[in-house]
Amino acid sequence: MDTWPLPHDHGNEGKTRQLRQQLSRSEDFSAVADVFRLLDDSSRLRIFWLLCHCEECVVNLSYMTDMSSPAVSHHLRQLREAGLIESRREGREVYYRAADTPVVRLLHGAIEKVMEISCPETEEGEHGHGAGKFTAEQVETVRRMHDELVAHPEWRLTIEELAHRYLMNPTTLKAVFKAVYGDSLAGHIKEHRMEKAAELLRRGDESIAAIAAAVGYDSPSRFSAAFRERYHMLPTEYLKHYR
Repeated sequence: MDTWPLPHDHGNEGKTRQLRQQLSRSEDFSAVADVFRLLDDSSRLRIFWLLCHCEECVVNLSYMTDMSSPAVSHHLRQLREAGLIESRREGREVYYRAADTPVVRLLHGAIEKVMEISCPETEEGEHGHGAGKFTAEQVETVRRMHDELVAHPEWRLTIEELAHRYLMNPTTLKAVFKAVYGDSLAGHIKEHRMEKAAELLRRGDESIAAIAAAVGYDSPSRFSAAFRERYHMLPTEYLKHYR
């Protein structure tokens, strides 16, 4: 039944009519509610979040989430039926990962943001400042990431890609790194890259382009600019100086 006009006229009838038309599409809201209802279980939400960051089998998911394999399989089945995750078989093993869809990416981003807002890191930890305000697991993860990045200066990974690889919120990842190493992640790793580049230049075995690629630069010109910023001379000048 048409309910227009509304009991109280506030002068925005045009917009209100559009909203009423949208509200009449109850099947759309039911579909959205089904998605949120699927993620109202914290265990299922943990599995979904985990699979947004990695691909794993049931046994490993069970171990990582401290849940039984049947329970994990139950949640996986529901997530897969909803189109939020997908699977692939390799021999006798089945691997699961989050589906690469706009809905999944949006849900993952929303989960990360809500966690960031609802569960912020405290300004003062048990030990006051620095790494003490983060968990031992977070600190260990960042130290492992640091060592791997230093060992592989050729890697070109964004903060988001690092967060995905090391299963940590991007904001938290940067905060923990700063607390542990006293510098930003980008600035700290850039310093290591330039030191490695200088070492390779002193050896004199490789071209400038090869050295640029070896320390994570896909453009020799950008590498030269970064090197000059650090050593106040171009790589070619540095090479001549040490020869």
